[in-house]
Amino acid sequence: MTVCDTILIHATTVSATGEQQDNQAIVISNGRIAWCGHTDALPADYARQTTLVEDCQGRLVTPGLIDCHTHLVYAGQRADEFKQRMNGVSYSEISRQGGGILSTVRQTRAASEAQLIEQSLPRLLALRAEGVTTVEIKSGYGLDMDSEIKMLRVARRLGELTGVRVRTTFLGAHAIPPEFKNRSQAYIDHLCEDMLPAIVAEHLADAVDVFCENIAFSRQESEQLFLKAQELGLPIKCHAEQLSNMGASELAASMGALSCEHLEFLDRKGAEAMARHGSVAVLLPGAFYFLRETRQPPIALLRELGVGMAISTDCNPGSSPTTSLLLMMSMACRFFEMTVPEVLAAVTSQAAKALGLQKETGVIAEGLAADLICWSINDSAALCYYFAYPLVHRTMIAGRWLMNE
Repeated sequence: MTVCDTILIHATTVSATGEQQDNQAIVISNGRIAWCGHTDALPADYARQTTLVEDCQGRLVTPGLIDCHTHLVYAGQRADEFKQRMNGVSYSEISRQGGGILSTVRQTRAASEAQLIEQSLPRLLALRAEGVTTVEIKSGYGLDMDSEIKMLRVARRLGELTGVRVRTTFLGAHAIPPEFKNRSQAYIDHLCEDMLPAIVAEHLADAVDVFCENIAFSRQESEQLFLKAQELGLPIKCHAEQLSNMGASELAASMGALSCEHLEFLDRKGAEAMARHGSVAVLLPGAFYFLRETRQPPIALLRELGVGMAISTDCNPGSSPTTSLLLMMSMACRFFEMTVPEVLAAVTSQAAKALGLQKETGVIAEGLAADLICWSINDSAALCYYFAYPLVHRTMIAGRWLMNE
């Protein structure tokens, strides 16, 4: 029998599908879950060999929440563009005028690593304070070799400073940089021949993403970068079908993408490809809200085909300047008509799958990391019921409770 560190008993938990389970026990040893099940079935030997037994008294215990799509490393802000949109200027038009992503690129390029850490660390701490223990951070506000490497180094450093598990995604194909204006193919060639190999050599990226859209990169250009990523041994992801239907989700899924993200304009053909190849649909209600979108992702179609759905903040300065995953959960219920179990799975098990981490975290299961949140509530629906409300909780990362949460 494994000697264990902590046992939680009489907990209310959620399954991998987000369903509530009552009177559960969780045995934690060396930072991982050694056993879980009904409290009445807890093997007696564990209780005799544990350091600490905690009675949760019916309180909800979930896996640590996972924010599987963020751009939280950046410099500056874009409140001026918010004012433009309030006056009727579209996101696409702002981009064409040199604003949008390129505005943040200019500010991020000018910032040092220390300045990026100073500006980005509060965003990650805010996520952690809501119970987020795993975060994906995309690059894509550098768009040149030095700046992209700088962003990815900062993202890795943020994980070290906070204890949050950070997965980095190279999004060099986020926009066409000024020095490659009207030469998108030349820029893609540069990414494939120069930038991506250098980033892989420094072990700075866990995946590769592309913004496949009419204001960004074509399907053919996206495929070229995907093929290079696969050649270098990196999984792929895709910003797909956000503003139009480019067939990006069908392409990415057919190439084994971990996830396709945004998806407001996803059609059945793309959804069927995602279902066939197991790509997760990452839905971003913050961007839907902030950009005043009216076209919802096809939730009923995704549900019909059995496509896994994840929810994320999309934390970024242009279309979703938020660090509240709990708010996104409430929005997913309200705007996308997702059920509470779907939303709970969307920020735990499905979000883990979207990052290729399903064997490490996202579920309360034997052998997985003991990343857990003990909430002050006993009904899982309350996580979606409250919005912009700081629910009291405790956060455990790798078997240790964080202090001052």
